[in-house]
Amino acid sequence: MPELGKYADTVILAYVVSLALIFGLVALTWVQNRRAKRLLNAQEANHGK
Repeated sequence: MPELGKYADTVILAYVVSLALIFGLVALTWVQNRRAKRLLNAQEANHGK
């Protein structure tokens, strides 16, 4: 790892926040995808294809 000097805390925090946001967006997308599939399957079951 490169020497960050006095900026080490800021850089590490930026990495942590960025990774947390990326993982959060992936999780949100995954949850929304599952919900949409469930709703679509229910709609198809009620009205047929």
